[in-house]
Parts: sequence; structure tokens; C-alpha cells
Amino acid sequence: MKKLPSLCVTGVLALLPGLTSAAPAVADKADNAFMMICAALVLFMTIPGLALFYGGLLRAKNVLSIFTQITVTFALVCVLWVGYGYSLTFGAGNPFFGNLDWAMLKGISITATMGSIYQYIHVAYQGAFACITVALIVGALAERIRFPAVLIFVVIWLTFSYIPVAHMVWGGGLLGSRGALDFAGGTVVHINAAVAGLVGAYLIGKRVGYGKEAFRPHNLPMVFTGTAILYAGWFGFNAGSAGAASDIAGLAFVNTVVATAGAILSWVGGEWGVRGKPSLLGACSGTISGLVGITPACGFVGVGGALIIGIVCGLAGLWGVTVLKRWLRVDDPCDVFGIHGVCGIVGCILTGVFASASLGGVGLAEGVSVGKQLAAQLESIAITLVWSGVAAFIGYKAADIVVGLRVSEEQEREGLDVNSHGENAYNG
Repeated sequence: MKKLPSLCVTGVLALLPGLTSAAPAVADKADNAFMMICAALVLFMTIPGLALFYGGLLRAKNVLSIFTQITVTFALVCVLWVGYGYSLTFGAGNPFFGNLDWAMLKGISITATMGSIYQYIHVAYQGAFACITVALIVGALAERIRFPAVLIFVVIWLTFSYIPVAHMVWGGGLLGSRGALDFAGGTVVHINAAVAGLVGAYLIGKRVGYGKEAFRPHNLPMVFTGTAILYAGWFGFNAGSAGAASDIAGLAFVNTVVATAGAILSWVGGEWGVRGKPSLLGACSGTISGLVGITPACGFVGVGGALIIGIVCGLAGLWGVTVLKRWLRVDDPCDVFGIHGVCGIVGCILTGVFASASLGGVGLAEGVSVGKQLAAQLESIAITLVWSGVAAFIGYKAADIVVGLRVSEEQEREGLDVNSHGENAYNG
């Protein structure tokens, strides 16, 4: 594998066999500034980006409920992350969990570094990843879940799925040590969240009238605005995962542009061919599909590989929200699994192919063939699918026992904005 110049902030690059470059001894001001901007961009992805994207996809009577769920879970995850999440993810420990030496950030001085950046910035950056991963899930539960149930589920799932999966991949745990490649969150964020959303959608059941009434997005300009914010923020997500303002950050940046463009064109082209008309919703969905697909690969593959990944993921996402969704017979209002699950899986698999130097990537670890890398990728996908699914099932069942998962049919028909939060998005 080629020698890379900087420590990946997620820890992925440091775990690759054969990587011998030493972390800088002192903090670099430029890298710190870069990473603070990237952290802010990832936070901006959740509030308001994802909130607007999901809100526009729902019916008008439920838009404030999704805003509230995302905002409050965002705050909850921030507190849990500082309390114990960061320490259990990045502290030294076993293959599945770290330790609690950094609980409440004790033992971390303001001058402590992770690579060339201050550790406090690493805490904030990684916390932003945890926040958006949890927020992704609620799109699959929208318009019928009780607000207290969301909060109970989040505490359990963050603790027993996000944290261990992130530790396994980025924190020195099982999957990273076995050679799995995930530059910015294909398994940790997208597959992890998508499986939890799918399990929840099954357990909570379909919305009243689903399949009989027309459930259309109530505000496509809001969807477009949310998509644009997510797209801009994703550069912090992907380029920031290099951990420094480095050549690898530049590679991740341009790959994100190219893959997203390819996915938009392939989704819109596929939709145009099947339905006879291209749509704004299709272009927005293609954007997210490309961004999801390139996330695990962006710092490992060349530009040509990124373009192919984007094109494939645009078509895969279209298939996921049309064909696969019908096969699964699931009511996933924001297509969390159809896009994040499907494209996350495809992106992780193709990372193992196009990271090869012979195909324009930065190169695999010494002695690792494409076949062996693909085996590591498939192993990481399978473990994430099962781990997240089990943890999610436990989380939903616990919430159901304590407060109940679903609102009443009468409350659902009236809308969660009024019944759960006493507000209306549109008055008059």
C-alpha cells in the first residue's frame, strides 16, 4: 500500500496493515482550522440539512414532528457522546468496545492531540458523525412513532450499535484490525442506520392508509434545500475524514464531486427511461445515493473508480426505492434503507475493488489481493447488518414496553405536529 501522509481522523488509515507513517508530534494550525470547519459542516448536515430533506418528504401535518425528533435526538447524542460515547468508541479496549478512561472527557488536556489536530476537535468531529447517524434512522419511523419512544430507542441503539460498530471499524476494534476499509462511514453510518430504520419500520407497522391513500412529499423545494445543504456538508464528512488538509483530503473531495454527479445522471436517466419524465425528487435522491456510495471509498479510490461507484449507486438507489421496497413490503417514508442501506452496501463492496492500485486507487495493504479485500468488506457488511439489527430490535422492544411505540390511529390521522408537539407548521 502506498504511504499516506496524514493520520485519518476516523482512525481507519492508522489501522491498515503496512501503513508506517508516524503521526505528527505537534498540532498543526492549518489542519486544526480545516477540521473545525469540517466538523461544523457535518453538524450542519443534520440541523438543518437532514431535517429539511426529511421534512419535505413527509405530509404537511408531520413536518414539525420530524424537525423536533431530529433536533432533540441531536442534543441527546451530543450529551451521551461526551458522557461515555467517545471514550467507548476511541478508548483502548477489546475488539468491540473501548474503555471509560475518557468519560466526560476526563484525562484529555486541551493540548492533547490526535494526529495533527487537538483531541477536542476530534471529539466534536466524531460526535457530529454519531448525531447524523441517529438522525438518519427517524426517517424510517416518521409520521407514526411516539416521541418518548424515539428518545428511549436512541439511548439504547447508540450505546449498543453505533458505539461498538464505530469502535470495531475506526477505534482499533475487530473489523479495522481485519483490514476492512471504510473511509468515512459506509458501514458505521449508512448501513448501521439503515438496518435500524428497517427493523423499526417493520416493528412499528405501516402508516394508516398506506397503499390506499396518496402519500406524496408536501414540499419539494424543502427537499431540494435539504439536499443542497447535505451535499455541501458532505465535503466535511468525506474530506474531513482524512484528518488533515492533505492530499488524501483533496482526493476525497474531488471523488465526492465526481461520484455524486455520476449518480444524479444515472438515477435521472433511469427514471426518465422507466417513467418517461425526469424529476427533481429523482435528482435529489440520486444526489444522496452518490454521496452515500462514495463515503466508504472516497479516500481510497481514484477518480475513475469514484465515477463508476456513483453511476452504479444511482441505479442501485433507484432500484432500492422502487423494486426492493415493494419486495420488502415495508413502509419507509424517507427511503432510509432503499438509499442508505443499498448504496452503503454497494459502496463498501466497490471500495474493495477500486482501492486497488491497478484500478487507480491508492493501493491495498501489502500482500492483500482484491479477493481478500472483498472478503474483508463483505465480513464488515454482514457483521454490521446483524449487529445493528439485533441492537435495534432490543431498543424498539424496550421503548414499546416502557412507553409504547406508536401513536393512536386518531392521533396519526390528525398529525403528530398537533398531537405530539401542539404546533402547526402552516397556519391560516
